[in-house]
Amino acid sequence: MDKLGMITIGQAPRTDVAPIVERALEGRAKLVQAGALDGLSFAYIQEHLSPSPGEYVLTSRLTTGESVVISREKIQPLLQEKITHMEEQGIRTILLLCTGVFPGLHTRTAFLIEPDHVLPPVIKAMSGGRRVGLIGPLEEQKDNLKLKFSPHGMNPGFAAASPYSSSEEEFRQAARHFKDQADLIVLDCMGYTDVHRELAARYAGVPVVLSNALIGKLVSEMV
Repeated sequence: MDKLGMITIGQAPRTDVAPIVERALEGRAKLVQAGALDGLSFAYIQEHLSPSPGEYVLTSRLTTGESVVISREKIQPLLQEKITHMEEQGIRTILLLCTGVFPGLHTRTAFLIEPDHVLPPVIKAMSGGRRVGLIGPLEEQKDNLKLKFSPHGMNPGFAAASPYSSSEEEFRQAARHFKDQADLIVLDCMGYTDVHRELAARYAGVPVVLSNALIGKLVSEMV
C-alpha cells in the first residue's frame, strides 16, 4: 500500500484532523504522521520556540491537547528535518499540515504539498470574484493570512478563533462577523474540524471551506 506522509507543525499523531484526511484517502494509502515538535516539552517550546518580535506567528496542538504559539523561523529547521526523514523512508508524497507560508522547504524527489500554494488559487476559482472571509486562529496572524491571497487579486475579510483554545461562543462570534459580509468562508488553519465548519455555516449562513478536507481530497489523487 502507498503511504502519505503528513507533517504537523505541532506534535503527532493529530487525532483531531487525521480522520478527515483518512476519509479522503478512502483506504488507498496509509497515513504516516510526524510533528516538528515531537518529543519536546511544553516548557521547552515556550522558552525556545515562542515568537520574538517581528517573527511569523503560528499555532498548533500538542499530543497533550495543549495549544502552543510558535515562531516559523524557529521551527522551520525542525520541520525540514522531518520532511527529509520521511523522504529517506521512501515516502513519495508528503503533506504539510499547515496553511502558513514556509519559504525554502524542499525535497529531493518526493512531492511536497504545501497548502499555502494550493488554497489561494483554488479559493479564487471557487469564489468567482465573490466576497471571501477567512477565519484564522490568532488576531496577530491577520495580515500574514490575508497576504497569501492578495497576489491572486483577493482581499478577504478576517476574524480570529482558534481551533485549539477558543470557546464555542468565540467561534460563533467569528462566524457571525461574516453574516451578510461574505459569500464564502475559508477556515484557514489545518486544525479546524467538521464541527467548526458546521458552526460557521450555521451562524454565517454561507458555504464554508474546511482547508484540511479540501487539501486531503486533492492529495488523495496523488496516492
